[in-house]
Amino acid sequence: MKSMLMKWSRVSAILALVVVMFTACGTNEENNNNVTNQSNENEEDAANNEAVENSNEAQEEETGEFPVTVTDSSGNEVTIEEEPETIVSLLPSNTEIVFELGAGDRMIGVSEFCNYPEETADIDTVGGQDIDAELILSMEPDLALVQGYHEQNNSDMLDQFEDAGIDVLVIEGGNSFEEVYDTIHLIGEATGTTERAEEIVVDMEDRLEDVQEQASSISEEEKLKVWVEVAPAPDIFTTGSGTFMQEMLDAIQATNAAEEEEGWVNLTEEEIVTLNPDVIITTYGYYVEDPQQEVVSRDGWSDVPAVQNDRIHDVHNDTVTRPGPRLIEGVETLAELIYPEVFE
Repeated sequence: MKSMLMKWSRVSAILALVVVMFTACGTNEENNNNVTNQSNENEEDAANNEAVENSNEAQEEETGEFPVTVTDSSGNEVTIEEEPETIVSLLPSNTEIVFELGAGDRMIGVSEFCNYPEETADIDTVGGQDIDAELILSMEPDLALVQGYHEQNNSDMLDQFEDAGIDVLVIEGGNSFEEVYDTIHLIGEATGTTERAEEIVVDMEDRLEDVQEQASSISEEEKLKVWVEVAPAPDIFTTGSGTFMQEMLDAIQATNAAEEEEGWVNLTEEEIVTLNPDVIITTYGYYVEDPQQEVVSRDGWSDVPAVQNDRIHDVHNDTVTRPGPRLIEGVETLAELIYPEVFE
């Protein structure tokens, strides 16, 4: 009997040990599951946090970080504390840039000369060279884009804007493609659209490079002399060196008939005839009904090669003189008109 009791005691002990082992295994398995679940939750949280961070970074890259300090065309350092929600522009090229940047819906005031895009027709006019200061102050814009003329002649007025909490940037359009690129980047920084600004500049650079590549096939002997008129008779004005037109004609391997002159100059009909241009480009078709007839009707011009060969073309003034994104369109148009056999 005693032996039997000892035997059952051993069996009971073994069974108890087995129960403890299974219980322990269950507990360990539960703990492991808890650890695994916690790990998965941590990984999920980390992934969510990373997604949020990436989203924030993308948003910051698109809209830009504020405050931002920019240097305008006059060398003024301007700190813009928050992304501007309302803008006025007193220079057409700056207005075009703002719209191209995708910030046109923030424009609440434009100059009387702002005519592109067509949405500008529905925006209040705030002046031109003469600023309607009272109107601008009543609008309370966050940002005012002005030009050097305003700083030189209306500095007190600009001080009033700044005192009223309006950020003022003096921005001249520039006289070269590089200066236009800089302006696009500057306005992009000021409006929180730096990514779009870079896209615009890269597109312009690529398209200009394409034009230059195509033009590289034109030999020195094949280069045509081009006379450009930005104002008709009797006060005929043209663009010499140091202008967009000079850079455009250089890009397409054409010779500017007035390249010996500097900037925008006035020449007489007699002086122009002696230049014997192969092609004549006019830019005033928007206010002269028939620019070609205006040219061919001039006394003594019948022997000019461009007149003899009917090579007189009018191009949209804004695309070849306004320092904005559409300048590249101007280059492409000139290329097709002057060398149609090369630029088809």
